[in-house]
Amino acid sequence: MIGMKKLGQACAVGLASMLLAAQLASAEELVMWERSGGNAGMVDKLVEMWNAKNPDRAIKLTYIPHTEMVPKIAQAIASGDVPDLMGLDLIYGPQFEAAGQLTDITDLIGSDPTLKTASPGHMAVSTYDGRLYGVPLYADVSALFWNKDLFKKAGLDPEKPPTSLAEIREYSDKITALGGDVKGYFLPGACAGCNIFTVGPLMWASGATIEPKDANDEPLKGDGVKEVLQWARDMIKAGNVHEDARAETGETFHLRFGSGKLGMMGTGNFNITLVKEQNPNMDFGIALLPGVKSGEVASFAGGDIVTIPKGSKRVNDAVDFMRFILSDEVQVEGYAKLLNMTTRGDMSDNKYFKENPKVQDVAKAIAVAQTPYTLKFFELINSPQGPWLQMLQRAYYSDEDLDKIIADGKAQMKAIAAE
Repeated sequence: MIGMKKLGQACAVGLASMLLAAQLASAEELVMWERSGGNAGMVDKLVEMWNAKNPDRAIKLTYIPHTEMVPKIAQAIASGDVPDLMGLDLIYGPQFEAAGQLTDITDLIGSDPTLKTASPGHMAVSTYDGRLYGVPLYADVSALFWNKDLFKKAGLDPEKPPTSLAEIREYSDKITALGGDVKGYFLPGACAGCNIFTVGPLMWASGATIEPKDANDEPLKGDGVKEVLQWARDMIKAGNVHEDARAETGETFHLRFGSGKLGMMGTGNFNITLVKEQNPNMDFGIALLPGVKSGEVASFAGGDIVTIPKGSKRVNDAVDFMRFILSDEVQVEGYAKLLNMTTRGDMSDNKYFKENPKVQDVAKAIAVAQTPYTLKFFELINSPQGPWLQMLQRAYYSDEDLDKIIADGKAQMKAIAAE
């Protein structure tokens, strides 16, 4: 009996220890990685709201430099030392999913009713081979922002944005002529992602395609590729772009327009909030990004998805965070209140958006927005050493023949697609 009693006591102590260990584990912070240069204010708010309601499993958020995010994630997954969850540029979803580097969450959240109205573009790139690997973290669309104050000073109608690339050039010349540190436009010189987000749509609106669908597809098709490259080269040569734009890697891209020193800029909906924070008195408008011909417009549907890297030990907690950000309350009091786009279409009709027509203006881009789906987006487009940025930099900053530059870009993209 004594032995049984001691055994019972030992079992009780062991059970108590396991329960305590479980409690301590659940009380530990979840580690979340997110890229810098994205919508940090939005992600900060989501984590803040989560932590306020879940102090026993608060999220510790770490920002990774934009250009280092993909290789750092890949390295972490290979070593097994992964964060519990992570925000991932949506365009990389298929690449990581196909490589088996993300946790399949289909059976954990796939039937959640909030996903029925979640952003189609985000859901598409979160899905591979019929299985779900992520949900929308935040949504961005690219658009043309213009500074109405500078338009007035330059003698331009502040209520009429340019409707073609030729008009952007015409208006930029007049704004740059104001002198000082004021320039007409902004073209990021060292950020591949910024350019696909803002220059890519100029090509799409001009009838061009950029990335190949597969190894048999022709990249960089259409006259619009050369026309946009020539336009960009001419803009830079005319002095319509700040000199330091050549070194822009994406780290300060989101802060450029709010400086008040740019007449126009291709940027994202996140800049609505940032401009108001940076420059509260600045008057600005939002239009769709135009092409060569007036009336042709396009946009890039971007943003991030929240995913769980393979090897995460906090899968259930991470899935709970996904449910949390998709909830009605967070969609309205988190996203909409900060004037960021809701990631569920049925939540866009809310009091905050109704009070802010600029959000409604930028939302028009959704109808013309594109999201490339490729397993090699990083190699083809987003790599700092990839053919997309190399082509742009040669076009922007050299006098090389544009046909030769495009031909080289085609060859490089074809080689990568064939690997």
